[in-house]
Amino acid sequence: MDSNETSMGVANLDAFADTLIELAANDHDILVTASDSRGSGRVTPFAEKYPDQFIEIGIAEQNLVGVSAGLASMGKKVFVVSPACFLTARALEQIKNDVAYSDHPVKVIGISAGVSYGVLGTTHHSLHDLAALQAINNIDIVVPADNFETGQAIRAAVVHPRPIYIRLGKKAMPILHDPTTHFEIGKAIQLTPVREEYDVALIATGETVAPAFFASQLLAEQGLASCVLSVHSLRPFDEQVVEQAATHSKSIVTVEEHSVNGGLGSRVASFLMQAGVFRPLRIVGIPDEHTVTGSQDEIFNHYGISAQGLAQTALQLLKKETV
Repeated sequence: MDSNETSMGVANLDAFADTLIELAANDHDILVTASDSRGSGRVTPFAEKYPDQFIEIGIAEQNLVGVSAGLASMGKKVFVVSPACFLTARALEQIKNDVAYSDHPVKVIGISAGVSYGVLGTTHHSLHDLAALQAINNIDIVVPADNFETGQAIRAAVVHPRPIYIRLGKKAMPILHDPTTHFEIGKAIQLTPVREEYDVALIATGETVAPAFFASQLLAEQGLASCVLSVHSLRPFDEQVVEQAATHSKSIVTVEEHSVNGGLGSRVASFLMQAGVFRPLRIVGIPDEHTVTGSQDEIFNHYGISAQGLAQTALQLLKKETV
């Protein structure tokens, strides 16, 4: 897709809520549980339309997950809606034991993820969730890039047989995909044309896919070819597509709205090292420090998670590669 053809959608949270309302109309087993987060989770309209399918637990994330696991054990399709920063910290033991270990197919929805809370600061940023959950067996992890991926992920989650965590932000996102694009949990999507060789592979997840895509346009203006991957699933992880992209690229830049420790970049680097694919690689994310204060865009720009910043990182890697 050409950058000139992209249009703005809504926040992925809104796409989630709209999709859930649509699906619940014909499936009364769909339930939403929340921790006093119906407003921030955009599920107030769901609660108003389907009051018998909405359960307010209150600000008690551990109880929220425990109750949801019990409902799922009775055959309900439960979507747990709570801020990612609290859900995957306060209720991590319940996610590990009541959901993953007990193998209940709860749909854990981490809202306002990454640095979506902006100026509320480090206490409200979820920069640990992907690392923590990747260390827990038996829970799949999906981080949609845009409204299309979000809608498809929610549709897939309704019938998903395993526990699943879906991470969503609240910023309006550009539409990066054609509606006919094939989406499958565990299968990465390439946004750029397939070529025999690339100068750089931009491997991104979630809301950082957009700046990675636009960075590829800036690089194209300088005659450089990019492979842009949306790795919306960290588990299952699409090793085949990532290895293929890396093998045909001179350098690799991974991008995530997460700590540089334990997220997408760590997963890619570990896999490629073990697969014997060695390329200059840079992990772009939030460094090991207390995050600077600012809006999501300001934080992204500060840490180079922007089209210009990523293009510059790629150019620096290519310069190093050719020295």
